Amino acid sequence: MTATSEQSERFTQGALLWPLLTLAAPLVATQLLQTLYNIADTFWVGRLGQDAVSALSFSWPIVFLLVSVGGGMTGAGTILISQHTGAENDGRVSHVAGQTLVFVTALSVAISVVGYLLTPTLLQVIGTEAGTPIHEMAVTYTRYVFLGLYFMLGFFVFQALLRGWGDTKTPMYLMVGSVALNVVLDPILILGFADNPLFAWLGLEGLAATAFAATGFTGLGVEGAAIATIFSRGLAAVAGLWLLFSGRVGIELSLSDLRPDLSAIRKIVSVGAPLSVEQSTQALSVTVMTALVALVGSDAVAAYGIGGRLTSLVWLPMVGMGMAVETVVGQNLGAGERARARRTVLLASGILVAVFLVASLLVTQFAPTIVGVFITGAGAAAVVDHGTAFLRIVAPTWAVMAVFHMINGAFHGAGSTRLSMGLGLLTLWGFRIVAAAVLVVVVGMGAPGAWYGIAASNVAAAVAGIAFFLRGHWLDDVIEEESGEDVGDGAAATA
Repeated sequence: MTATSEQSERFTQGALLWPLLTLAAPLVATQLLQTLYNIADTFWVGRLGQDAVSALSFSWPIVFLLVSVGGGMTGAGTILISQHTGAENDGRVSHVAGQTLVFVTALSVAISVVGYLLTPTLLQVIGTEAGTPIHEMAVTYTRYVFLGLYFMLGFFVFQALLRGWGDTKTPMYLMVGSVALNVVLDPILILGFADNPLFAWLGLEGLAATAFAATGFTGLGVEGAAIATIFSRGLAAVAGLWLLFSGRVGIELSLSDLRPDLSAIRKIVSVGAPLSVEQSTQALSVTVMTALVALVGSDAVAAYGIGGRLTSLVWLPMVGMGMAVETVVGQNLGAGERARARRTVLLASGILVAVFLVASLLVTQFAPTIVGVFITGAGAAAVVDHGTAFLRIVAPTWAVMAVFHMINGAFHGAGSTRLSMGLGLLTLWGFRIVAAAVLVVVVGMGAPGAWYGIAASNVAAAVAGIAFFLRGHWLDDVIEEESGEDVGDGAAATA
């Protein structure tokens, strides 16, 4: 029995619950680690002052928008690898992995060049003023990130390929090391050795004084944050590539897998392009919603920001389970187990509905206290009022949104990325933005209008997703046209 056969049987035969949970748990942990990554950057840059924090706030929408393009292509790797693994197509697994790596590498170089050149203009478009300290710091940080974009996307590719294979623990371990390194490098590269609070907290003022006397290093500011991120991501990406070429993680790449194959790349683009659109429009919709809420006032914007951060933390189990569903559905469809693929979605949805019914009940009950944790001082009362209303209107829809995310994960796993993209665009722009705009601007409901728009779009998304799920048209894989060649490869490998 080959390694691919053993991996396929893990998810396509026997009980579903435990394999699904063991796949999802490391994904939740990885998402939490990613959050810690961002918190560390923001915390230490915050020691530089408000301008530095504002510079990062302006930078990240641009970076996220362009990274989403590459992220969609890595998602295509997950889908194709999962289905080929389920179909036990040994040769195609490594070939698709190699082609995904080659294409995303080329794409990352192109995005880096475009992003680097357009950074000053893009920052001015979203609101920075040329010549100001905020603009200059934002340009520096953003350009450094673009220069190191390959390392960010390189690690994302490793995560995506291993997730499709069914291994989510190895990427989690690498992420632990990467976050730990970033946490150590951030304060040193940002603040240097002089008056660095980290050394005072650790009782190492003497070491800091000695290091400063020897180097005179006073830190690089926001530039240091970018370098720390690139370096820590880079080491993780290099380690991931070594694991792929060494064969220690099941998938084993060879140099022949890196020879460009136009048919394979077309398949990656066909599956990945809708994912790129879906992810990038999510970032854009947040910007538009922020602009709508800003019509109400800065207090409402602050509440929207707090509500968004809290929601992103609460939704970590949903994100992790959705990714797990994507892999399990992909492998089962590759193996021809359509009923099992459908059952995976129902099982995951049932678990999360129970979790989020309890979570939403607690959050709505203690909403003022929860929002109050995030803000104090003058003007806090108005923000708490808006934030409380946000949670009490939106949180009750978390359970139905969990169902939508599980269904969407199934659509991804099946390769029905155009359907997923269409639902995403319909939800965010056809329901959320339109409903919020009408309620805020036309009806004049103020901030609650935006909150009801979000809640209504969550319910509408779930209803639309369930309708397409029940029709069953998504229960086709995207490797059918290659099945003759793939089965031959798999049979030869098995023999």
